[in-house]
Amino acid sequence: MAADTPAHCAEAPSPPRRPHARRQPWILTYHSVSDDGDDPYGITVTPERLGEQLSWLRSRGLRGVGVAELMRAHAAGRRGLVGLTFDDGYADFLHEALPVLRAHGCTATVFVLPGRPGGVNEWDPLGPRKPLLTHEEIRRIAAAGVEIGSHGLLHQDLTTLSDAELRHETGHSRELIGELTGTVPAGFCYPYGALDRRVSAAVGSAGYAYGCALAPGPLLSRFALPRTHISQADRGVRLWAKDLRHGLLHGAVPGAGSRTASPVWAGGTR
Repeated sequence: MAADTPAHCAEAPSPPRRPHARRQPWILTYHSVSDDGDDPYGITVTPERLGEQLSWLRSRGLRGVGVAELMRAHAAGRRGLVGLTFDDGYADFLHEALPVLRAHGCTATVFVLPGRPGGVNEWDPLGPRKPLLTHEEIRRIAAAGVEIGSHGLLHQDLTTLSDAELRHETGHSRELIGELTGTVPAGFCYPYGALDRRVSAAVGSAGYAYGCALAPGPLLSRFALPRTHISQADRGVRLWAKDLRHGLLHGAVPGAGSRTASPVWAGGTR
């Protein structure tokens, strides 16, 4: 994923707050929360910038929650929520991101790799190497009320796997997380955002209630939910523009009110 260009100059104030009403709920994609000095893929935000971003969401009448809670609320007609997701299961979530989320009254979904406990992000050729959550740390995060979802076992491009390998990545990762946390995960997140109809069907067959993609295009469904990548460069105006773009691509623009259509998913976890 390409990095966004950093914003070095002071930003103009965000446009005025408006009610948020859209067909498809807004879900934000984070990865690592730590120092961003070495960040070739643009996937790291500092704890300070995360706090600024959460403050901006709150100023717009939005509170960050996990995806399962977001979808249940949306199906019930409740607004004012935005999904917060953290991919790859970096260990810094526990000590850097979680305290910031708590300070702003938010929670999130963390998509973990139960097949790489305490490992590193070997799939990123440019590095830097960052530690991943251990099984015990995953339990601690779940006990703190954070939704745990699956990112597969090993962070593989699922579209390149055989049917048997695909079933293992989706089904066995779900079983492992259930054993770790006492709750089978409702959500799955596609590594690299890569999916096709065979892959999304496998996620449904494995028993998940939803799947998170990045830009699913024609595959948009409860097993291919769109998300917005968030980087260190994102502040007021950039966040507002990303919010607007999401509304234009996936439903009503912010403030559209009565034009909101039916939700993509109206079910609970299974």
